Amino acid sequence: MTDTDYEFHPVAKTADLDDDQCIAVSVGRTDIGIYKLEGQYYALSDICTHAYAALSDGYVEDGQVECPLHGACFDIRTGKALTAPATDDLDCYPVRIEADQILVGLPKSGD
Repeated sequence: MTDTDYEFHPVAKTADLDDDQCIAVSVGRTDIGIYKLEGQYYALSDICTHAYAALSDGYVEDGQVECPLHGACFDIRTGKALTAPATDDLDCYPVRIEADQILVGLPKSGD
């Protein structure tokens, strides 16, 4: 998909996050975790693929987020599931920064 396949939504301000932090946002019915690592912003599904738990409540370290419920770890840059019990990767969303706004792209719905 290219950027034209996404609709971008403002979700937070850049000042809302420090490095190695996460905030939870919602766009419509989609729960998203916004992460800042080494000055870069990433957007992932906020719900663990193993069991319903908000990853934004988890522990962020070394570019990974650990699920607060069962300890599964995911790569923040790619969404890849790194440890059991999770086996499915997280959905990743494109991020744009415009002025001091963080925007997240969700796939456009078909008309």
